[in-house]
Formats: sequence, structure tokens, C-alpha cells
Amino acid sequence: MHLRALALTAAAAAFSVPLAAQSSLVFSRERLARIDRTITEYVEQGRFAGAVTLVLHRGKVAHEGAYGWADKEAGRRMTPDAIFRIASQTKAFTSVAIMVLLEEGRLTLSDPVSRWLPSFARTKVAAKSDTGAVLAPATRPITIKDLLTHTAGISYGTDSLIAPHYRSKGLGPAAGYGWYTADKTEPICETMDRLGTLPFTAQPGTAYVYGYNTDILGCVVERASGQPLDEFFRRRISGPLGLRDTEFFLAESKRGRMTAVYGLDQNRLARAPDGPLGQGDYIEGPRRSFSGGAGLLSTARDYARFLEMLRRGGALDGARVLSPKTVQLMTVNQVGALFPVPGLGFGLGFQTVDRPGASGYASVGAFGWGGAYFSRYQVDPAEGLVIVFMSQHLPNGGSDLGDKFFNLVYQALVPASAECRVPSAECRE
Repeated sequence: MHLRALALTAAAAAFSVPLAAQSSLVFSRERLARIDRTITEYVEQGRFAGAVTLVLHRGKVAHEGAYGWADKEAGRRMTPDAIFRIASQTKAFTSVAIMVLLEEGRLTLSDPVSRWLPSFARTKVAAKSDTGAVLAPATRPITIKDLLTHTAGISYGTDSLIAPHYRSKGLGPAAGYGWYTADKTEPICETMDRLGTLPFTAQPGTAYVYGYNTDILGCVVERASGQPLDEFFRRRISGPLGLRDTEFFLAESKRGRMTAVYGLDQNRLARAPDGPLGQGDYIEGPRRSFSGGAGLLSTARDYARFLEMLRRGGALDGARVLSPKTVQLMTVNQVGALFPVPGLGFGLGFQTVDRPGASGYASVGAFGWGGAYFSRYQVDPAEGLVIVFMSQHLPNGGSDLGDKFFNLVYQALVPASAECRVPSAECRE
């Protein structure tokens, strides 16, 4: 177990929660220890390979843990600086990048995506008929907001009606679950231009459909800024925030910190194979395709700094990435009842919590998401929390450890006046 300080200053309170309304709860060290016991038990029983966990409370480290194996076959234990494939957690970075461009007046939420990708000027939607699939023209153009909220009708091409079309163009399941592009030699905008010629699954604005939306936005960032996506991230997000290990492809010098991918085979751990459905091409790949939807690598510490910037309203340690009003706009429900889980919604890049109990203990106003390799995060402004759970399991089903971890974080919050006398060795802010 490792409990180390993360270089974060405790400056501003959460932008969206007035100081008087902030929770006065503090963490019980005794209750936090339940996290260590639970995850260690999963590792020792062979039910989980390894994980890194990190919890910030009002900008300070409340908990940090490294458990199990980064690479069991190589005998490498997990460490707090381990590097993970974060898959769809990349979407948060790309969504922030879009809003940076919005703040600079380079685009608006209502802009049609065809302004940057002409192949999207006349999109089609597939519908079932007695004779199979029938293609109908989209009733309106797909906008930037549609893509941010996943209401453009664009999936990953796995639907039976459209799968053959996607397969013929090297997209969908033919491209590593649809979202994987690290092995591709063509730039992401070429791939997305081809996507615009294929049929989608719903009319724009009528349904929540998870898919290539944020990869398209990554291309918009490139064309609106005139910079490759990796360069834009370095200049505008990861560089200013000091995120040294958040990148699309890994330097050879960091190979020893990369985690291996595992899966469960008949409830036993098994190392995933090489290639797109396993270890991937993040070190020795062509380094040409920067997937804004699922391509980044990162650490728990880097990702927590990025989230802490959002919790504080767009700035951290003197580096302002976004304005508070922009972050507020991104982290409230923008899709009404279209999100398929009651009590949850979706903002401009994040799942939102709209009622108590809709997502475990999470407060109303919390926001977060996860990645295909069984990683998750959550920001809870009401409690001043940033919570990060990093692991490398693919497929990511078959374990309840992620849910248990988040439950164990919240149960460790107790009233300062009742169970803790601050300052105390038993409690921490």
C-alpha cells in the first residue's frame, strides 16, 4: 500500500457548491482501511490483477493505494505511478478541448459538424423494414452539441442493421471493438471522414447512442485549431496542468511502468493477448491515429489533477483551462430524459447524477464516467471529492470491485464533531 502526497494545493472550493453548503464530513482512517482490505482480498483470491486508487478531498490526498500486479508474469508489482490505458476516459479531455475552442470563439455548440468534416453534410439513418434495412436522410444536421451529449445517433457500428456497412469500411467490430485505433496507420480525420459516409442508428437529437461521437470531436479539434490532437492536448491541457504521463503513445523509457491487460477466463485471471483486443499497440504501434474517444494513456495521479481542475471550476495551481461557467455547463444534464438510466443524465462529456441514489452514494451534481479497461472516475462537488479507480481488465465485466470501491470511499466519510476530533490521528480532511 502506498500513501503519498500528490502535488495539489488546497485553494478554491468547488465552483458549483457555495461554501456554506459544502459538506463538513471528514474521512475516518479506520473506515478508509476497508478499501485496502477489500482490494487486497480480491487480488489474493485471484479475482483481480491489480489497481491504483486515489481519492482527493478538498484538494488533499485522503487515500492512495497500489494493489496487486502491474505485470504478474514479469513479477512487477503495481505502483502509484503505473500507466494505464484509459480508453473512454479520454472523452473528458476531448470534450474539454472542444470547450476551450468554444471559449475562443472558434466554434459554437450549434455548429454543424460538416463545417469541419464535409462527409457529414448529408448523413443517413438506418431503420428496419420488412425487407431489411432502409436508409433515410437525417432530418437535420448533426451538431457539436449532439456529439458532446451522444445524441447524434452514432454508435460503434455493432448494430445488426448497419454492421455490414461498417465492416466494409474497416470500422465497427472490424476495428477492435470499434473504439480502438492505436494500430491504425491513417490519421483519425481520414477515419472519421469515412465514417460520415455510413448510416447511423437514430435521428439527431432523438436518442442517447454511445459511439464514435468523441472521435469525431477529436477531428474537429484538429481542424479548428490547425494542430494534431496530441499537440493540442499538450499545449492547452496536459502541459499547463503538469500531466507528465498523459499521452497517446508511450515513450520507450516508460515501458517498465505500463500495466498489462488481464481478463477473466472461467473466473480465473488470464493475461490478454497482444493486439487490439489485448495489450495493444501503445508502445510499438504506428503512432499516427490520435483517438479522441478512447486513445489516451495516463496515471491515477495525472487524471486526478485533471479532475481537480474541473472540480475547482477550470483552474489548478495558477493554470486556467476553462472558465467556471463553462465547467458548470459541461457538468449538468443536457439530454433530459434521453439517458437510459433513471436519475442520471449526460452533460457535455460527462454522466451526471440528478437525484439521490441514482449512482450509489454520489451526491446530486456529481459527474463522471469510465473506460473499457475497467477504470472509473467521479467528481462530487458537494463533498469536495475526486475519486479515481484505475485497473486493466478487458473485457471489463465480471467483477463488482469497482462498485465496492466507490461505496467504500463514501462510507468512510463521517461527521467531524461526532466520530473525529480534528486534529486527530484517526481522521483526515
